[in-house]
Amino acid sequence: MTSADIPRTLGQPDQGFEGNRFTGLTMYDALTIWDLSSADKPSALLPGLATEWAVDAKDTTKWVFKLRPGVVFHDGSAFDAEAVVWNVRKVLDSKAPHYDASQVGVTASRMPTLLGARKIDDLTVELTTKEPDSFLPINLTNLFMASPAHWQKLFSAASGADDAAKASAAWAAFARDASGTGPWKMTGFRPRERLELARNEAYWDKARVPKVERMVLLPIPDANARTAALLSNQVDWIEAPAPDAIPQIKSRGFQITANEQPHVWPWQFSRIEGSPWNDVNVRKAANLCIDREGMRDGLLGGYMAPATGTVEAGHPWRGEPTFKIRYDLKEAQRLMKAAGFSESKRITVKTQTSASGSGQMQPLPMNEYIQQALAECYFDVKLDVIEWNTLFTNWRRGAKDASANGAHAVNVTFAAMDPFFALVRFLQSGMAPPVSNNWGFINEPRYDELIKTARQSFDPPARDAALAKLHAAAVDDAAFLWVAHDVGPRAMSPKIKNFVQPKSWFVDFSPITMTP
Repeated sequence: MTSADIPRTLGQPDQGFEGNRFTGLTMYDALTIWDLSSADKPSALLPGLATEWAVDAKDTTKWVFKLRPGVVFHDGSAFDAEAVVWNVRKVLDSKAPHYDASQVGVTASRMPTLLGARKIDDLTVELTTKEPDSFLPINLTNLFMASPAHWQKLFSAASGADDAAKASAAWAAFARDASGTGPWKMTGFRPRERLELARNEAYWDKARVPKVERMVLLPIPDANARTAALLSNQVDWIEAPAPDAIPQIKSRGFQITANEQPHVWPWQFSRIEGSPWNDVNVRKAANLCIDREGMRDGLLGGYMAPATGTVEAGHPWRGEPTFKIRYDLKEAQRLMKAAGFSESKRITVKTQTSASGSGQMQPLPMNEYIQQALAECYFDVKLDVIEWNTLFTNWRRGAKDASANGAHAVNVTFAAMDPFFALVRFLQSGMAPPVSNNWGFINEPRYDELIKTARQSFDPPARDAALAKLHAAAVDDAAFLWVAHDVGPRAMSPKIKNFVQPKSWFVDFSPITMTP
């Protein structure tokens, strides 16, 4: 893995979506899940622990979910409606005895309209949102179901001065002895070193019982170290190999897999008072000053797709932006001069980034490339490089927080698989910290109105039409510095067979086999 530590194992992972990929989707399930079975089609939403769901036609803030019968947690206890209510309360109800504030930041910001859950019967649950929200079934892919019975057993055995201390101790014990309903079960855990998983023979979806017996996950944040581990046969699989080592990896008989995925590698601009990015000419100039094809071919070995927005032509949310993102140095310089800058009057911008991390691709070389490119357009770029999980935490705190360290932009990649993740959490004024990920405090009433229309459109074509207008407006405003889409390069042993690299941030380890 590209992370510096094992993503949290107690149900709601940290370390961004790499955490979901490795300790979320392996050991846990959600009510809804992504179809990861195809390399050719975009991932679609599927029933998970819920078999069906529907919004109440009379009150569109209420949803009814029918649950899958016969599912058991790794500890043998039953999954039911009470378990769903318990898992909603763990991150939304501060008065619940098992409420865990440490899980809130990585969960609540991904489903910001969810208010609560109510048991109807053993296999039926009602979820309530604070406003009509057609995105809820998609958001719920991020709420993983942990075992209430197992946590209660650990709580009963915990020592502490009061119930709050015992609850904290129970969650700490749960992290070392996890219990979900997923296709993999925890068998060993050493922080910062390794997580060992074994297949769950009793998994509810017999088609997804893992084909191999065991999987060991290792955090190796440095790309060269990951590559060396693969070439020396210490590991069978690495995420994001060092680009300059790819020819050697191939020549040694290892596999490289890649597939363009719904992903954006951006700079997210601060729009608070005094930010240099408040001038639309400056934002547009930065977008025109980068040779993305040069970055792809000269820096990343061909393993990226240039970004001209959050989604590209042909996507239902693309719309018809009039600002065309491309490499046009003369036009970029003209815009900068119109904004009052020149070679003799330069502008300083500071960007916070990481040295590694989930979806960050090759963040230091890529940011240094941008630093050099923007220098030709009268920018002096300063990079504030911090540890990935710290950056991810800072991202939720926003540009006004001291943790931003005076940065005018933040470089955190994000998934673009669903409307909320792709657009809403960054562009809606109400998603500013601490609610969600509008790090730069964008406040555009027309964005808010289009988002309201999309949220309240339970007819997909109408929802997509509003999202297309929103995306086009954001591109025309140069709301981000759009740089790249990841293609998820992975290098692996020729022993690994039957791996499907989907058009998704996530992967399914269940079908994989290994030859002797």
